[in-house]
Amino acid sequence: MRQADKILFLQEKLLEWYKVSGRHFPWRNKSISNYQKVIAEVLLQRTKAETVSKFYIQFIIDYPNWKSLANANLKDIEEYLKPIGLYRQRSVRLQNLAKEMVKRNGRLPKNREDLESIPFMGQYIANSVELVIFNQPSPLVDVNMARVIERFFGPRQMADIRYDPYLQDLAYKIVNHKDAKYLNWAILDLAALICIARNPRCHKCNLTSQCEYYKVYF
Repeated sequence: MRQADKILFLQEKLLEWYKVSGRHFPWRNKSISNYQKVIAEVLLQRTKAETVSKFYIQFIIDYPNWKSLANANLKDIEEYLKPIGLYRQRSVRLQNLAKEMVKRNGRLPKNREDLESIPFMGQYIANSVELVIFNQPSPLVDVNMARVIERFFGPRQMADIRYDPYLQDLAYKIVNHKDAKYLNWAILDLAALICIARNPRCHKCNLTSQCEYYKVYF
């Protein structure tokens, strides 16, 4: 099957699966503010969604906007972030982001270079902002999305997923769709529930007929 056809197959099957089996989290609610969306994406970086979901709502209650977070006691932010690792470093970076956003009156730039110049805005979070704030088809490429893509299409060449052209190109092609946000969430949910790192549950997956990993190991 041609790559373009495999991508189309993957898109259709992922969206079918997500409608029935996708996870539900408060930051996926359509009615939340841009601030709440960005905070979620920052907290989710390199962290399991289930871990963030345990304190996300209370975090938003205590810090309902950029100003409240910018003026917060750093030790209080650290207490929230202890479950997600590197909490001291991440707390400082999160508060620096809040202070910068206060200066910008809460407005995020659409220009990619300007966006990445903001504290805490690396590739992943910048892609997240483009996706959830500006509705652009940007991929949330982390180790989980990379695992699904590589198993389905074949392995990448470079160790660092951020700079691997094969993986990044595929990720952008997959989410280049009117339902880009749901495709991203579908891949992340599939990675968490089915295409797990060890002993993947291939017998529950609807992608197996075209999956390169499945062809080799089953």
